[in-house]
This record gives sequence, C-alpha cells and structure tokens, in this order.
Amino acid sequence: MLTLLRLVRIIFVGLRYRLDELLLSSIKHPLAHGLLRIVRFGRPPRTPRGVRLRLALESLGPIFVKFGQVLSTRRDLIPHDVATELARLQDKVPPFPSEQAAASIEAALGASPHVLFAHFETDPVASASIAQVHFAELHDGRKVAVKVLRPGMLAVIEKDLTLLRALAGLVERLVPDGRRLKPREVVAEFDKYLHDELDLIREASNCSQLRRNFGPGTGRENLLMVPEVIWEYCATTVFTMERMYGIPVSQMDRLHAAGVDIRLLARTGVEIFFMQVFTDGFFHADMHPGNIYVSDQPETLGRYIALDFGIVGSLSEFDKNYLAQNFLAFFRRDYRRVAQLHIESGWVPPQTREEELEGAVRAVCEPYFDRPLAEISLGQVLLRLFQTSRRFNVEIQPQLVLLQKTLLNVEGMGRDLDPDLDLWKTAKPYLEKWMRQRVGLSGLRQRVEQEAGQWVQMLPQLPRLVHANLMRPYIEPQMHDELQRMRRAQEHTNRLLTTLAAVLAAAVGVAIWALTRH
Repeated sequence: MLTLLRLVRIIFVGLRYRLDELLLSSIKHPLAHGLLRIVRFGRPPRTPRGVRLRLALESLGPIFVKFGQVLSTRRDLIPHDVATELARLQDKVPPFPSEQAAASIEAALGASPHVLFAHFETDPVASASIAQVHFAELHDGRKVAVKVLRPGMLAVIEKDLTLLRALAGLVERLVPDGRRLKPREVVAEFDKYLHDELDLIREASNCSQLRRNFGPGTGRENLLMVPEVIWEYCATTVFTMERMYGIPVSQMDRLHAAGVDIRLLARTGVEIFFMQVFTDGFFHADMHPGNIYVSDQPETLGRYIALDFGIVGSLSEFDKNYLAQNFLAFFRRDYRRVAQLHIESGWVPPQTREEELEGAVRAVCEPYFDRPLAEISLGQVLLRLFQTSRRFNVEIQPQLVLLQKTLLNVEGMGRDLDPDLDLWKTAKPYLEKWMRQRVGLSGLRQRVEQEAGQWVQMLPQLPRLVHANLMRPYIEPQMHDELQRMRRAQEHTNRLLTTLAAVLAAAVGVAIWALTRH
C-alpha cells in the first residue's frame, strides 16, 4: 500500500510539472504524438524541460534529488540542456530533527552525544540528501564535525529504487532511444553510489586514504588539506572528522579579501586533480564547489580543503597509462594514435577500421584546436568523444565516465577562478613528466623497488630449485618411447577403421546388387 501511495505521489508530481509532455515528446510514435497534442491542449508548457524535471525531483525528496545529481553526470547519455539544469541541484535539503540525530549517534556509539563530546551543537551546520553535519568538541579540546546519516534512509531508498527500476524498464521499452540511453544501467549505477554513501565507514576510509596521499612526507602537504578521521567516534551511520576552517571556493569576494592568490589557486587545483588521477589512481569524484574549500587560516592560507568523500574514483595501472597516452596524443593532434589506443584497449570491436575511427576523432578534435587555447574545454572534447564513440560501439567504462564528470567539475571550477586558465597548457607538462617517469630510468628503479620484497623471498630458494631441476631424471628417452607407442597405436586404429570401411562398402554393394536382381 505504501509503495502504491508513493507511486501515486510520483505520478501527481510528474503531471504537475508536465513530465508527461516531456516523456511523450521523446517517443516517436503516432499514438504518442496524438496523446501529446491532447495533453498540450490549452496549456502548453512555458518552462524549459530541464527546469521542470529539476523542480519535480526536488519535490519528490532527497533520494530523487540525489538521483538527479547522478543523472547530471551522465552527459554522454542525456541531452545537454537537461544535464546542465540538473547540475544545479544542490545538497541543500531541510534538516531532520536534532533529537533524531542525537538518537542515531547514541544507537551507533553507545552513548548520548552530550556524554561523548564536551560540546555538541544541536543545530546542524549543513544538511544534504543523505546526511547532515553537526559541529562538536572532544573532551581533549579538539574541534570536530560529526556527520549523521538520515534515519530510515535504507528503507526509503529500497522503495524508491524499486520504482526507479520499473520506470527505467518502461523508458527502455517505450522510448525509441531508450536502449542507447541505458536507463537500467543508470539506475544500477545510482544504486551503487547510494549504498556506498549510506556506509559512513566507507566514506571515512576514503577520507583516510586521501589524507595519507597528501600527508607529511609526500611532498604535497602544501597543496591539499584533508580532515583527520576520529575513528573511535565512527560507525556505519556516524562519521566524525577534524573540523576544517575555510572559505567555499565559489565565494570569490571572500577569497580576494583573505588575500588568496586566485590564479595560483586555479593552477594548483588542476595539478591536484592530475596528481590524484595519474600518480595515485584514486581521486575525489565529487569536486563541486560545495565540497571544496580554501583555508583562510594564516599558517595554511590558500590551501585547498577537500570535504565529503562518499564518491571516489579509482583507476588501474592500465587505465592510467591508457588515459595519459590519449591525452598526450590529443595535445600532439596525433589522431591515428588515439584510434590505435582505442582498438588496443579492447573497448572497440577488433574489426573496427583504424582509419575510419581516426577520421571520427579528427572531426571531433580539430574544430577545438583551431580556437585560442584559452577557449578550449578539455572536458567538452572528452564529452564529444564519448558521444561520437557510440557509432563505433565503444564500451564506455564506468570509472572513465566518473573521471570525465570530475574533469568537467575541475575545469569549470578552475575557469570560475581564472577565466584565462588553459587546462591543456597546465596539464601537458605534468603528463609528459609522468610518462617520462614511467618509461625512463626513474620508473624502472621505482618498479624494481616495488618488486624487491618478492625477490628477497625468492632469491634464497633459487639454488635449491636449480639443483632440484638438474637432479631430475633425464626423461627424453622415455618421452620418445611413449610417443612411438602412441604413434603405433594410432596407426593400428587407422588400419582397423580402413578395414571396417571396406567391409561396410562391400556389404552395401552386395545389398544393392541383391535388390536389383529382384
């Protein structure tokens, strides 16, 4: 009954924001066109379709807001105007009661927050679709931020996901372009993101890993600040971290007033992103302005601060090498190499004609290269490539879609800070240096150091293994005899088969002769 009522509510909201018109207009069928004329009669929609969809998702609650955010990252699947509008969805939703937050903390950690902490602010400082954040102070004086999961989220999510799967199936069957849009795969991707974000221990571990990657001794400690995880106050529904002090990266006036070098900040952001992707293979994948701050403290002025680690991306060594070579080939306008990389990766069918794929890549990239470098969007180039790749049945890897979405965020944030930011010029030296390290002597030394531990264990065993191999009986004569026996047996079998075939042929001949006699 509750599921049915929820479905009725969704239908009501859809009709209110004219999503029926949005759905019917995408179906290329005479019946759909007839229904479209009926629903448009007397009340044609005046609001753009993307705006109507965004408002509908906001009305349906936090889960649908989160779905809209995830959907906005799939610009390779949905129209550009809809994706741009959905990207405006913010993690600003009404907070749940503080009493419920306190009860959740007590259930997870075994004591009231007013006992666990020397001071706990009952009013949340931020509220998102999945959780909300309260400031607190530990008994040893450390300032912390306590993230609390919304109560009852799992049950709500499962119900809404069931409905979303059903809707995705309808879209796939009814909309002509439904199969290409892969609505069920998008819902499955959304399902994974949601369940990952519902486990705050997972988010805390992501935070801890990113902090270690930019911690003391890495040579990057002056680039990015990541809060320390307070593990004794963490559970699947509670995440306690060091409180960070800074200015949202989107608040330019405050950054200028604090004396932050904005141009340097823009270039540093690009460097941090490429470090995470190509050096670590582990990157913060939700880098919108709400999750990125800039320190305003005198001792750390101008350093980036990362928050919200629910969505991270990871890349294999193969992915990193493939991407780096692709980027460098783009920079050098070597479209044949781009086509070869796509074929070598196995992401296009092996029968794909290399010169045909090269021509398609050139048609995408060449118009951008004819513009001034400052006007070129690397993210948009990748987006166009993803769209063009459908023609060649390229299997877009989920981790690369997440990377492309993050790259668009980083590039947009960088251009907001410095309109003259040239992402290509900033990225190319880093990638060339990274490739030299991979294929040069330093890369060889690094890989030897990584394998040295295994070699240390194997080296003492080598004399014993060599001796055992040398003492092994000489088995070549036995093998020769065995092969001879097998050959003779095969020849004997062949003679038997020949004899049987001759007898059978003779019997058939006699039978035919007897029949013709009568």
